[in-house]
Amino acid sequence: MQYEGGHPINAAKRKMLAGKPALGTGSGWASARAAEDLSFSGLDFVLCDLQHGEWTDATVAEGFRAINHGPATPMARVGRNDFGAIGRLLDRGALGIIIPLVNTVEDARAAAYAARFPPHGGRSWGGGPSHYGPRYERWVDDELFLAVQIESITAVENAEAILSVPGVDGCWVGPADLAKSMDIDRETPEGARQQTAAILRVIEACRKTGKIAGISAGLDVSFWLRSGMQFVTMGADSVFMLEGARRAFELAGQGR
Repeated sequence: MQYEGGHPINAAKRKMLAGKPALGTGSGWASARAAEDLSFSGLDFVLCDLQHGEWTDATVAEGFRAINHGPATPMARVGRNDFGAIGRLLDRGALGIIIPLVNTVEDARAAAYAARFPPHGGRSWGGGPSHYGPRYERWVDDELFLAVQIESITAVENAEAILSVPGVDGCWVGPADLAKSMDIDRETPEGARQQTAAILRVIEACRKTGKIAGISAGLDVSFWLRSGMQFVTMGADSVFMLEGARRAFELAGQGR
């Protein structure tokens, strides 16, 4: 965690607002040690996943504290677009939050309302993490990065309107679910072409609205960085462990 003016800052968000990409990864294991190690890896943010990962409301606060031992920004994906669930994650220390299954303007407004304190939203005051200082509510809205997840063709078609909602900082494309909603096989050349075209529409919507484009990009992020993506996750804790083990076998001449 990095500090300025006596309080934590979201260095990843500031990097993106300066026009640079922020690279992070997903943390699915409910392992504070693994999350802390990732924070020291050079990544800009570590994203604790409460939708598909093992983190819970009861364990994620420890994960955020562990990430804060290093320079990365603690972020999370909430399990659902729910006022209480969003508020609890923020109360525990997330400085970035991804809201899944945002398909309409109404979905985006609900997310922004839950994540922002009045007068910009309706977030309930439940106290901030003690290590964030006594004036948390005065600075957190500026540092918070709120991304809505674009993962259906409906969301792609509504992307410009969704991203125009005040309080939404950007989006995060879920390519796998997007392909399923389009009823295409993204492993085929034609399916990949159609999916890429849809994602490029989202990037264009971000350009038009002045918001930050993001994606869950796997391990090969170069194309999406060139295309204008700035909020980019690559790999995951489990992926890095598996790839590291495979690489060790290859170096030992035992690849299989």
